[in-house]
Amino acid sequence: QVRLVESGGGLVQPGGSLRLSCAASGRTDSGYVVAWFRQTPGQAREFVASISWSGITTPVADAVKGRFTISRDNAKNEVYLDMHSLKVEDTAVYYCAAESYPYTPHYSGGTGPSRYTYWGQGTQVTVSS
Repeated sequence: QVRLVESGGGLVQPGGSLRLSCAASGRTDSGYVVAWFRQTPGQAREFVASISWSGITTPVADAVKGRFTISRDNAKNEVYLDMHSLKVEDTAVYYCAAESYPYTPHYSGGTGPSRYTYWGQGTQVTVSS
């Protein structure tokens, strides 16, 4: 069992930056992949980025490529999403999600929400002037 808690959301102007954090607790020794998703009202949850246990594999959605970066610190059990050049259309609730893949340290988990068992409660990001 892994518990995830997101933080770092808030209100930012277009062109600004934010760093989201996802803190994991519980069974964090089982090689888990972590992903960030986002969701707006009435829309499906959308993949943003994911990161392998090793930190080597970090696929990013086309909509945020070049602006968002995912990273992790396994010693702290934390995963980060650095968001730059934010746009109004980045406004959403951002969720982190995790799944355990203990034997594949470079596997990044996939883009579908159903690939992940553990989810945080979400943090709101609002980009507005």
